[in-house]
Formats: sequence, structure tokens, C-alpha cells
Amino acid sequence: MRSLSIVIPGVIIIIFGIIFSFQGQGVVGPESSFMYENQEWIDNGIFISMIGVILILIGYIVEKKKLS
Repeated sequence: MRSLSIVIPGVIIIIFGIIFSFQGQGVVGPESSFMYENQEWIDNGIFISMIGVILILIGYIVEKKKLS
């Protein structure tokens, strides 16, 4: 159950990263946003999503070690 405390934030961080990446591509968000059509935010969104994936993997590994 403790691994859920790592996995749930990981999923939320992935969602934020995807939203940031889409804003950087100009797919979502207001055109007045500093993130809109900004290459830097495409890269930041991908990086943030990767952090979320790493958190999920950590939660999975912790859960596997507890079951062993």
C-alpha cells in the first residue's frame, strides 16, 4: 500500500508533463500563455513526464521487494 503513495504522484506528474508539452506545441491553452508554442516547454514537459515514470517504477520496485 505504501507504494501507492509513490505511484499516484507519479501519475499526476506524468499528466502535468503531458499538458505542459501540449501547451508548448500550441495544442492546448490560451495563446497569451508564456508556454504556448514554446519549444522549451515541450522539452520541459517531456522531462517532467519522465520523472513521473521514474516515480512509478520506484513504486513498482518497492512493492516487488516487499512481496519477496
